[in-house]
Amino acid sequence: MRVVMCALFLLLLFDGLLAPPVARADIYRYVDKSGVVHFTNTPTTSKFVLYRRDSSSSGNSGLGDVIRRYASINRIEEALVRAVIKAESDFNPRARSSKGALGMMQLIPATARDLKVNDPFDPEQNIRGGSRYLRLMLDQFDNNLELALAAYNAGPNAVIRHGGIPPYPETIQYVGRVKNFLKYYRKNQDALL
Repeated sequence: MRVVMCALFLLLLFDGLLAPPVARADIYRYVDKSGVVHFTNTPTTSKFVLYRRDSSSSGNSGLGDVIRRYASINRIEEALVRAVIKAESDFNPRARSSKGALGMMQLIPATARDLKVNDPFDPEQNIRGGSRYLRLMLDQFDNNLELALAAYNAGPNAVIRHGGIPPYPETIQYVGRVKNFLKYYRKNQDALL
């Protein structure tokens, strides 16, 4: 009888009936002062930023799927959307700049309203709006990547007024950073770091 009970227990265990349910959650990360990368699904400080969204949490698809969808809708290379997100917020959905830009793709509130982004801290809405804005900049500047990126950072009027990339150190550095990240994401297509 004891052998039968043990066998039944093992059968149920391996069949998954006694196994604990699988927990799913978003994954957050931060890099400490020593360069050590920490991951968690329960961030304890604001140092943690979203690394990977769980596709089962809150009905949203994974972050990679969101990027892929809006890149496709807006006819933009996925790697470019990832590069802009990396440069703008390092994939932090709660990012807020000193100039008031919000979320992963750092939308200014007026731009977010124009793009019908109600919650710029919602990654899907932010990526939808940011990808659309990036497409508008590419269209306005005849698909010239450098000018479109400069316009994304400094505004299209600054690019027009200066007849090219504005001579702002921040904008010049921004264009270079995004292009470097673009090279990386072209080689590492699904990376979010």
